[in-house]
Amino acid sequence: MSGLDKNIKEAIQTISNQLYPEMIVFAQKLVQTPSISGTEFDLSALNLAEMEKLGYDEVFRDNHGNVVGLVKGTEPGPTIMYNSHMDHVSPGDAANWEGYDPYGGLIDVCTVDSQNKQPDEAECIHGRGASDVKCGEAVQIYTGGLLVKLREQGFPVKGTFMFAGVVQEEPAEMVGMLHLVDKTFPEKGLDYDAMVSSEATSLKLYCGHRGRVEMLINVYGRTSHGSAPWLGINAIYKAIPLITRIKEELYPGLPTDPELGQASISLNIIECSPGALSIVPDRCMLSLDRRTLPGETAESAMAQIQEIINELAEKDPEFKADVAVKSAEEISYTGLAYNVPKDMDPWKISTEHAFVKAAADALVAVGQTVEYGYWDFGTDASKTCGIDRKPTIGYSPMQEQYAHTPYDKCRTDFMKIALEGNAAIYLNTSQQGPEAFEKVEWK
Repeated sequence: MSGLDKNIKEAIQTISNQLYPEMIVFAQKLVQTPSISGTEFDLSALNLAEMEKLGYDEVFRDNHGNVVGLVKGTEPGPTIMYNSHMDHVSPGDAANWEGYDPYGGLIDVCTVDSQNKQPDEAECIHGRGASDVKCGEAVQIYTGGLLVKLREQGFPVKGTFMFAGVVQEEPAEMVGMLHLVDKTFPEKGLDYDAMVSSEATSLKLYCGHRGRVEMLINVYGRTSHGSAPWLGINAIYKAIPLITRIKEELYPGLPTDPELGQASISLNIIECSPGALSIVPDRCMLSLDRRTLPGETAESAMAQIQEIINELAEKDPEFKADVAVKSAEEISYTGLAYNVPKDMDPWKISTEHAFVKAAADALVAVGQTVEYGYWDFGTDASKTCGIDRKPTIGYSPMQEQYAHTPYDKCRTDFMKIALEGNAAIYLNTSQQGPEAFEKVEWK
């Protein structure tokens, strides 16, 4: 049930009206500051300076480049992390942006979707990262500022509000988030009890997404001159029955989740070696994008491929192949490097979980209609809920359909609503008992 009385609800609205103009200007500055993965320093400096201006009790940057701000309550309670990533993808060809500067941060009234993707008109901020996730990031940082003002006015605030801006989310290996939670937090004596992600949700409460595993299959052959292919073993030809089995047998039989949809597998890259016109290839590389459901792992996904490989090898003595999870080296703007597997865990939290119910009650208390949803893409919540099993939700003013497109934008009216909603979620969830912070389970 909502623990927000009339006075605090009125105070949230009054303070949000006061902070709104500054928040919009700050969001514009974020969009105007390029921060492609590995180049987030300037954006991190903006975030730190804004949190200091808003009166956060503590702000810092860790040695991987992540930034953290803390607002401490007047009473003991949980630490709830509001999380945003600071990087964005390339804007691509500027000619596709319909006259908008990808780093302009321009505000105008334009055609934009409603919450449920119906044609609408509203004021929007335009530019790369507006919907992924700079406008949500601005809202989260200003949520901390709103709590500071509530505290100054004598309202009780339980626990600790934490804003965490992480690096290198877009490459999808969670390297910034993993470093923050597994290394920085223990070094700083910090922990967290739940997480609210700013990834795009159209003001809905998002409760999960599929995982992602990138697998590399090597199919082996033997070279020969292209004029005498019978002397070699063509690795591309050997890969054909494997590709066929994956497409026609494995994919259709993958499991389905009632909320997250079907697990999937996509063959996205095919390469061969040596890759010369007059040489039969002795290696064919298949890059697979496998989306997993709760209960599936990288190991179980690879085992399905290995089973097909084994069956093909039994029938064909010349068939040789192996499968592995791909990895990548990620280097932060501080110079810290990690070699990490391309593996993100799936996760799902029940809408009946006490943390989700408290968040929903909070939104109702400030006059918002509650709808639930699930992301198509992956997020750093794969760490907080998929691995750590901490209660996690998404709540954001941004809209998923504009992410990574040349129509990247965010409605400013949704940002105002989200500022009030984020504050209400924090205040109500932080008042809950231990059941709201119980480990998330799934079958």
